[in-house]
Amino acid sequence: MPIKTVAILSPGEMGAAVGRALHDAGFAVVTCLEGRGDFTRKRAEAAGFAFADTLEALLGEADLVLSILPPEHAPALAGRVAAAMKASGRTPPFADLNAIAPETSRATQKTIEAAGAAYIDGGIVGSPPGKTDKATRIFVSGEHAPMLDALGGPEIAIRQCGPEIGRGSAVKMVYAGITKGTSALHTAALLAAEKLGVADELHEELAYSVPPLYKRMEAMTPSLPATSGRYMGEMREIARTMEDCGVTPHFHIGSLEVYEVLNRTPFATELRETVDKSRTMRQTIRTAAEYVPVKPAAE
Repeated sequence: MPIKTVAILSPGEMGAAVGRALHDAGFAVVTCLEGRGDFTRKRAEAAGFAFADTLEALLGEADLVLSILPPEHAPALAGRVAAAMKASGRTPPFADLNAIAPETSRATQKTIEAAGAAYIDGGIVGSPPGKTDKATRIFVSGEHAPMLDALGGPEIAIRQCGPEIGRGSAVKMVYAGITKGTSALHTAALLAAEKLGVADELHEELAYSVPPLYKRMEAMTPSLPATSGRYMGEMREIARTMEDCGVTPHFHIGSLEVYEVLNRTPFATELRETVDKSRTMRQTIRTAAEYVPVKPAAE
């Protein structure tokens, strides 16, 4: 059956951008905003979404459901969708595109398939569609994954990873383990420099000896508190992925702790769209250093 209407849960920054790209490509895009605020509604409206009042109504319209939300909420959402499928008798294919471990994806597969729907595993890599001149890449796997090829276009590239559930998620995990794990490592070292009183010396040396790296840190660090809450869930899933294949999870457990510090700062109340662009990396780190837990005194 051709895909004409795509349901996206939920229209956060990434979900809304994917929906807008699909809408511009000629698909009807629909969502359900139960429990979401006015900001999310306005963002979804601007992206061309239509709205269903309930999950059951949403499933009645959709030819395909895409789950795109913070990873810690993904299993619960799959459970609610599965319950709505059973209640309504509508079972469109369900693609989990969240930043979750392969084992988490396989557990979600059981939930969705028990409701009678086809399951597709996937992960989104790169910036939201339209943020750069490069297509956002969606890595997918599973028996039913080829149906997502229909979503490919100038802004979205679908990358098939084979019939085994978990391979799409695995690509996302190891990719984000590098990119977001590296950002956490940079932040940890910058925080340590503040606590040790050698921040001036470190920043001067970084700017002198590794200027491209320093420019990347300057560009990215101020926005990290705004995304730290979501990254915390991602670090948990990446650590699980690493441990499940016998690689140390401790890099990403440590990264989780760094993002927990950033999530305690006042800047964590910002959204990516509302980050104060005048705030520098050094201002961000100086404030964050105040929220590093105090080390207990030696007995």
